Amino acid sequence: MTPARLPFFVYGTLRPGEANHDLFLRGRIRSEEPGRLTGALLYDGPGYPYVVEETGGEVKGELVTPWADAYAELLVALDELEEYTPGDPRNLYERVAREVTRTADGTAVRAWVYVAAPSVTVRLRARGKLIESGDWLSRR
Repeated sequence: MTPARLPFFVYGTLRPGEANHDLFLRGRIRSEEPGRLTGALLYDGPGYPYVVEETGGEVKGELVTPWADAYAELLVALDELEEYTPGDPRNLYERVAREVTRTADGTAVRAWVYVAAPSVTVRLRARGKLIESGDWLSRR
């Protein structure tokens, strides 16, 4: 089954100014705008972040909308970057569709989000480093 063509919510190394932004997104995206994911917490990987779904939390990031002709290629590239394979129990991330709030006007947008896989979530909740601001760019 082909996944829906949703925008992506990026919250870590794919954000503007971060290591993977230009490598993966340059020339492939039509728009990029601030957004927030509620019902989630942000943990330091270290080196890269993980979103853990959790009531009451909020994660800041960007809603990225690819060009139509770059969508399939970008989806494959991001799945590879996140080492995500549908149905693989060894995944570190799962790609899930979630409601993300557009910061500019408060509208909800359904988007793909890479969240911590269940086994990673258990480890992070037990001994992970929470980024209390929910913002990878202000983690230091």
